[in-house]
Amino acid sequence: MKILFTAVAVALVAATAFAAQSIPPNLRETALATFKPLPFTPAVTNNPITPEKIALGKALFFDPRLSSSGVFSCNSCHNLATGGDDNRETSIGHGWQKGQRNAPTVFNSVFNKSQFWDGRAEDLKAQAKGPIQAGVEMANTPHRVVETFKSMPQYVEWFHSAFPEEADPITLENVANALADYEGTLVTPAPFDAFLNGDDTAIGPEEKQGLALFIEKGCSSCHSGVNLGGEGYYPFGLVEKPTADVLPENDKGRFAVTNVPEDSYVFRVPSLRNVAITAPYFHSGKVWDLREAVAIMGTTQLGQELTQIEIDRIVAYLHSLTGKRPEITYPILPTETPTTPRPRS
Repeated sequence: MKILFTAVAVALVAATAFAAQSIPPNLRETALATFKPLPFTPAVTNNPITPEKIALGKALFFDPRLSSSGVFSCNSCHNLATGGDDNRETSIGHGWQKGQRNAPTVFNSVFNKSQFWDGRAEDLKAQAKGPIQAGVEMANTPHRVVETFKSMPQYVEWFHSAFPEEADPITLENVANALADYEGTLVTPAPFDAFLNGDDTAIGPEEKQGLALFIEKGCSSCHSGVNLGGEGYYPFGLVEKPTADVLPENDKGRFAVTNVPEDSYVFRVPSLRNVAITAPYFHSGKVWDLREAVAIMGTTQLGQELTQIEIDRIVAYLHSLTGKRPEITYPILPTETPTTPRPRS
């Protein structure tokens, strides 16, 4: 009993000492050297944003007829009512097939250097065309996509309004253009942005201590910039390889894109924005607890066994990255006509 009391007392003293730890006076300046607040208007590369394209892209994002089965929309795997993902280990697609990797959030994805875990798409426009044609996802074809939207007069009108300079605007390329424009609006300013912009009260003492630890421990070496990630590629297991359930041996990441041996088990660093509401974690989707994910990153990427108090503070900071999601009104979609291609299994 005495030993237990002593252990509890030591833990309380340690927690009290950590809680009393001073917050660096220049914390914001240090943070601004590594991170950037969300800009008011994101830029979509080589794709000028217009209200008409955004409106069209929103309709397409929610339209399950973008898939050959008529079952799956972009919102199926990137649910805007939750964290912009589907809260599954890996997504379910055409014919109820199970995908290989966890679906990243679509929120703030416009700020990523590239798209997909392996970075195989250079921007949102390139990314949009992938799932539409992937056999395990929407399993559609460019011809069938065009045929589907040309069959509905309202869509014909919307495409002409969005791309007035084109005589025949209904193309897979323009579907991707419109989707990219809409997804570029899905940004979530967070309390951390307010702190970076000068509001000292936007985050509390625990969040500030967690931010200081996040920088001090080296987490910000990879998770930096406006998206706290999304800007570079690093091995998962930089110091110590994770267990096989967290890092499946049959998924070698970027190696499949570059065919360079050094890219084995290399992945694009994910954004940490909204990380507290986008479980499960990692490309495998095997870890459901944010505290556990932080601990794993400590050992595998930093070579450090983080204490429980350190993990608590870092997780508190990560919660300050949960942003205000845009108000979403469900679009009323055009009705099929006799010439609309029928769903196929």
